[in-house]
Amino acid sequence: MKAPKQVIKQVGASGQISLGKEFAGRTVVVDSSEPGVWVIKTAQTIPDSELWLHQPEAADRLDRAMAAMGQPAQVADLEALERHLGNR
Repeated sequence: MKAPKQVIKQVGASGQISLGKEFAGRTVVVDSSEPGVWVIKTAQTIPDSELWLHQPEAADRLDRAMAAMGQPAQVADLEALERHLGNR
């Protein structure tokens, strides 16, 4: 683990701090555990409509689907499928 790097920044008149061009356009989370203490972490956001993809059940299903893509195609037994669907 790298040693913490400390830099001194001046808060501008509008209340902003520049983190540097390497963070331009990035999303960050700012934690304030107590007055005058901030921890800034880079983050990625997930749209609400895609949150389901990150649930364990969905992740398992997606993993199985991706694994199946590498398998050779098989002939389907449509009659067995119809019997299965008819028993529901």
